[in-house]
Amino acid sequence: MSQNNNFIAAVDIGTTKIVTIVGRKNDNGKLEILGMGKTPSKGVKRGVVLNIGETVSAIRSTVEEVQNQTGLTLSDVFVGIAGQHIKSVISRGYINRDSYEKRITKADRDKLISEMYKIPVDVGDEIIHVLPQSYIVDNETGVKNPIGMAGKRLEANFHIVIGQISSANNIKNCVESVGLNVIQLILEPLASSTAILTEDEKEAGVALVDIGGGTTDIAVYYDDVIRHTAVIPFGGNVVTMDIKEGCSILNRQAEALKIQFGSALGDLAQEDKVVTIPGISGRDPKEISFKSLAYIIQSRMEEIIDAVLFEIENSDCMEKLSAGIVLTGGGSLLKYLSQLVNYRSGMDVRIGRPNALVASDALKEINQPMYSTSIGLLLKGYEILENKKAKMEELNKQASPDNKGKDKKETKITKFIKVLGDIFVEENDTKM
Repeated sequence: MSQNNNFIAAVDIGTTKIVTIVGRKNDNGKLEILGMGKTPSKGVKRGVVLNIGETVSAIRSTVEEVQNQTGLTLSDVFVGIAGQHIKSVISRGYINRDSYEKRITKADRDKLISEMYKIPVDVGDEIIHVLPQSYIVDNETGVKNPIGMAGKRLEANFHIVIGQISSANNIKNCVESVGLNVIQLILEPLASSTAILTEDEKEAGVALVDIGGGTTDIAVYYDDVIRHTAVIPFGGNVVTMDIKEGCSILNRQAEALKIQFGSALGDLAQEDKVVTIPGISGRDPKEISFKSLAYIIQSRMEEIIDAVLFEIENSDCMEKLSAGIVLTGGGSLLKYLSQLVNYRSGMDVRIGRPNALVASDALKEINQPMYSTSIGLLLKGYEILENKKAKMEELNKQASPDNKGKDKKETKITKFIKVLGDIFVEENDTKM
């Protein structure tokens, strides 16, 4: 590939499916999807890897599918992380600078953020993300961007995402077993937010609710700042399980019923319609009414919605969400779910699809809510790489010799930037 054909790859390890996706940004800043591979996920439950072998096999099949589609060789990837072990805390940190007169630089801000990764957490936990909410410069509060301001004490409030080391390592080990290097783990609701939410929604106040198979991920924004993240340890799969047990049918039959005939509002389901399910091993078939099916689904979805509203209340932003709730993920496609969420919450509700930032000629199926996290991992990955590149360039600029006859030999940081190569993966010329 040529130098301007850089691409980026991500792996989304979900409870129901595993997706490997490759894309690049075009000249208009839109994301072009070059290839995507997906396969059912059997080794993951509620966002946590429980069977290493099955998960590795599934990842390998999706990676091979993408490489066959595109002719690219993958080496570095971003990977999503969720699961019931994820938690978040609010913390405050500060650094004291040398002078009141000197302007605050990006390096000062980065130093403060780096210091927050060192705060104590429970045994077995590690910090995944440190997300600044607001800055304070010499007691001047409410600063969104301190760079360029003069001041000695730089302080900030942070939203810190914490996860279990063992769960994170299991995810990394699965990906690395396929021969890939994990650049960074990214919290899945943050990824989905990047793909789905608009800047206006984040400013006005919005809650993103990503309903997956095993988990429901939540991210709350207000005044363009992340206020709360949470992972609820159940999603669409518990609805399927309720249908299976309530109707005494097989799991695959329950899943098909939910997708084809399911509804989240029992009162709106047709009373006179039934669906016939073949009996097991020659037994008599079962007749299930649309209305009874809908009431089974509604009961479980109300429980999930109530858990979501509890988390939104924990964000202290319940009364501030002018943009309401945005639903995404495979579970958001359930018929009448938007109306049920609107009824339970009293908020505006829309279904979020990752098509606003994706090039129009992308794979058609990629614009579905179930791929919000996958698309978001690519977009968030680009954002992380650009920040790293800018940080390295600033460090190199600070470390470079001035014009007073000092040694001008290449610094180690310059060499590192060259080796980093923007971290974008490029196809080996021999495979052209």
